[in-house]
Amino acid sequence: MKVEDIKKICVIGAGNMGHQIAMCAALAGYQVTCTDISQEMLDKAEGFARKYLPERVAKGKLKQEQADQALANLRFTTSLEEAAGDTDFVIEAAVEKMNIKCKLFADLDRIAPPHAILATNSSFIVSSQVADATKRPDKVCNMHFFNPALVMKLVEVVQGAHTSPETAQVTMDLAAKLGKSGVLLKKEIYGFLVNRILAALNHEAMFLADMGIATPEEIDMAVTNALGHPMGPFRLVDFTGIDLAYYIGMEHYQDTRDPKDKPSPLLVEKFTRGEYGVKTKKGFYTYD
Repeated sequence: MKVEDIKKICVIGAGNMGHQIAMCAALAGYQVTCTDISQEMLDKAEGFARKYLPERVAKGKLKQEQADQALANLRFTTSLEEAAGDTDFVIEAAVEKMNIKCKLFADLDRIAPPHAILATNSSFIVSSQVADATKRPDKVCNMHFFNPALVMKLVEVVQGAHTSPETAQVTMDLAAKLGKSGVLLKKEIYGFLVNRILAALNHEAMFLADMGIATPEEIDMAVTNALGHPMGPFRLVDFTGIDLAYYIGMEHYQDTRDPKDKPSPLLVEKFTRGEYGVKTKKGFYTYD
């Protein structure tokens, strides 16, 4: 298969990443079906589309006909069969839990056409861990977008030992069609490129806060003012989701059983309180 053969894209998950990935694909001219088990999440995703596109037109970023076409390209459904039954390319953006992803990929292998590529947007879980749930491991890879997907240009494509060169190339080509800059990792590694670098910084920031050496606000101020980062690590985890960081950390710890890989006590405290960041209006910071 070549990228020109891709006409329909299925996005699984209507959350923060999923609905923006779906919008990227719709704006690029693809017929997109976004699916989620939650009708409420789908309603929010559709509401976002109906608000976002007119705003872009009003700001002169889009022509009215482009916005109309993008909206016409989007569908939302709770039915995985309806979303993936005739798709050419799947981008899974579900919760970062291994059992859920493995179940999804087994279902996708059964439902999606034989030629369809099955990509996971996971930011840490390598695709070899879900490829075995399918009979098409050569068509399984990572295609990792960054948050917010409508703004961030980079996409990491990871070619595991099971992934065919054709699958990796088509995925890279699709990233370009979506207006993204793709970087191809020739081997699987936990955390890929960007998140390995970011995780090292975040781990140290959390340690400093856990030890009472400085507050999250002070650490963020130091990172932005001295290192030139646009956002400090605590503000950033508020935006990406404290719950997501907790799930990723726990998955990694369960794999390694190394105590140093456990989520930070401060992060666990926020998670248990249901303070997930921007999505709940409160995390390390409070949001109106």
